[in-house]
Amino acid sequence: MYCVCREHVELAIDKFVDEYEDAPDLVNLNSTTFTDWTPPTRCDWCDQPAEVLVV
Repeated sequence: MYCVCREHVELAIDKFVDEYEDAPDLVNLNSTTFTDWTPPTRCDWCDQPAEVLVV
């Protein structure tokens, strides 16, 4: 699972496919809320705001 900015979505998808050998689901963090989990505010690879959950 990766929380990334728009710039790093392709990198996160590639890493997910390499690791799990399956296509991920993409979730827009700006329009989705979670009851038991608070997503990180920053991208896993840079300091930009996280906008997409790759899971």
